[in-house]
Amino acid sequence: MTSRRTLLKGTLFGGAAALLPTAASASGGGPVLRLPAPSGPYPVGMQTVHLTDPSRTDPWVGGVRELMLTVLYPARSAHGFSRAPQLTPAEAREFAGLAPHIHPGLPQPGTVDWGAVLTHGHVGAPPLPGRRPVLVYSPGGGDSRTLGTTLAEDLASRGRVVVLVDHPGDASQVELPTGLRTTVLFGPPDPATFRTMVDTRIADLRLVLDRLGTLPLAGVMDSRRIGLYGHSAGGTAVVYAALDDRRVGAVANLEGYLDLYPTPAGPDRPLLLFRTDGFDNAARIESSWAGVPGRRELLPDANHWAFTDYGSLAPRLQASGLVTAPARTALVGTGDPALTLAEVRRRVGTFFARHLS
Repeated sequence: MTSRRTLLKGTLFGGAAALLPTAASASGGGPVLRLPAPSGPYPVGMQTVHLTDPSRTDPWVGGVRELMLTVLYPARSAHGFSRAPQLTPAEAREFAGLAPHIHPGLPQPGTVDWGAVLTHGHVGAPPLPGRRPVLVYSPGGGDSRTLGTTLAEDLASRGRVVVLVDHPGDASQVELPTGLRTTVLFGPPDPATFRTMVDTRIADLRLVLDRLGTLPLAGVMDSRRIGLYGHSAGGTAVVYAALDDRRVGAVANLEGYLDLYPTPAGPDRPLLLFRTDGFDNAARIESSWAGVPGRRELLPDANHWAFTDYGSLAPRLQASGLVTAPARTALVGTGDPALTLAEVRRRVGTFFARHLS
């Protein structure tokens, strides 16, 4: 049995946002958080999807493997369709208690109303006509899919269908139709646990690719233009998931190690290798990427979680006195959050536009 220790330390979860420091939450639980708006020309529609894989046993708790997905897409109109909360009430309650234990320095329970965060995804909005490239996202180790909302919404607002994948058991919290699942993993990962986590994510991603044609929005997905992208352990997983899967046309790895299995020695398909200049494990990143063909990009004045919604959130929390300067730097670096967000959006968006056109 694989050890059940790993990634709460050194990971972030949940709602990310532009913070309004002076606004009180409706529930009295602290300031209201707002996500940065997408920059593309289309409103964003949103649906959630539950998948099961009867052929696999969940490695963490046993039973049939289950996944939750959020599907974001360019909408024809958002008029009359409500914006979805980033976290369900049950997820928000769980995250509020987890946050200060995930990273010392994150706000204590009651200081931020995580349940009040709204996405820019309009539930059930009609999709824009036409078939669109599909991008599938795997979050960082221990993270829930919600941590990638801001980048995904921007990609959707520019004409892509984006599928955010939760990996239950690994994810901090995820609400399934069968109930709330919380992480079973605590502490830094041992090698066997990390391998189990990545192997599980690879299988999860391939299940999603297998089921794209059965999803509610299959009619607007172009199966000839599929990309994978992921952050940290998700970046690791998407590269390995694509190795033997010719359905995948391009892959973006946002600071994930590539030393778990052998990687191709020669050109295979377009690969973006995107890292920050402040990550304390940069030497391992560079060593594991050595000899891997791909386009290398560096995000300046940034740290590991600048690729996630916390790139916008941490500086605002610092300005509000809820996060210290050292905690902010350790999470996302010292750069201007607006410039950092614009660079992440531009480089990831341009990469997929070039290779999935």
